[in-house]
Amino acid sequence: MKSINPENFKVVDTITLANRPTNLFNEASDDDKENKLDKVQKKLSELQDVMYAHNRYGVLICLQGMDTSGKDSLIREVFKEFNPRGVLVHSFKTPNSTELEHDYLWRHYLALPEKGKFAVFNRTHYENVLVTRVHPEYILNENLPGIEEVTDITPQFWENRMEQINNFEKHITQNGTIVLKFYLHLSKEEQRERLLRRLEEEEHYWKFSAGDLKERERWDDYMKYYEEAINKTATINAPWYVVPADDKDMCRYIIAEIMWNEMQKYTDIKEPELDEKVKLNFSMYKEQLSKE
Repeated sequence: MKSINPENFKVVDTITLANRPTNLFNEASDDDKENKLDKVQKKLSELQDVMYAHNRYGVLICLQGMDTSGKDSLIREVFKEFNPRGVLVHSFKTPNSTELEHDYLWRHYLALPEKGKFAVFNRTHYENVLVTRVHPEYILNENLPGIEEVTDITPQFWENRMEQINNFEKHITQNGTIVLKFYLHLSKEEQRERLLRRLEEEEHYWKFSAGDLKERERWDDYMKYYEEAINKTATINAPWYVVPADDKDMCRYIIAEIMWNEMQKYTDIKEPELDEKVKLNFSMYKEQLSKE
């Protein structure tokens, strides 16, 4: 299997999604990809244990992608070696009545990871400049001052919202949350095949929604707004990675490898040193326990 350079997927300049590959042809077998992922899974799990003891950082993993891009299965496979208490997954759906009584970032603040833990946002705060941009009528549910109808939503509104998202991410990164954002870059043809499988294979029937077909009709709009959102919110402290998603196994491995690579930059994450007095009394403690 050819080596993967995580930096090749990082957004550092303005990108055009149409020019980014959706499949990384690597000549690797399925077994090879799974073995590589297994190794990274274990390293990440061990790192999370050290993070928990260190108690200085939380990690926020943001996953965005079109329907069927593989977010759910990616979470299952990449994080399955973790201590269940060390990773929390949040799937943000249509805001409920309580959430709509607050600003759109409120529910995302509540779901941020504690120190020493990972949190995964399966669909994220970026839905507020993606789905709502394709369907601006959803904004009316937020009861915002000065917005009574869709025509009140100007281009500046979206510029402001992306600036607010940048400020949100800047705030949390400066306070100990490591943010890594992944766009699972799926081709329209691969999505068609995955939707067909949901209709043809009985065990996948439950995954199908007619709404998926309705959103598919707006594919070009989504690509346009994804591209703009990624370009305007890719920052040094909260980077975006565009990962080919047509091959699920390769996508999972790439994202796990990126996570591991990024976490190596935090050289201060170490298990805390034992108090010297405790070390000096080790023999006494052992003797005390052995006599019980």
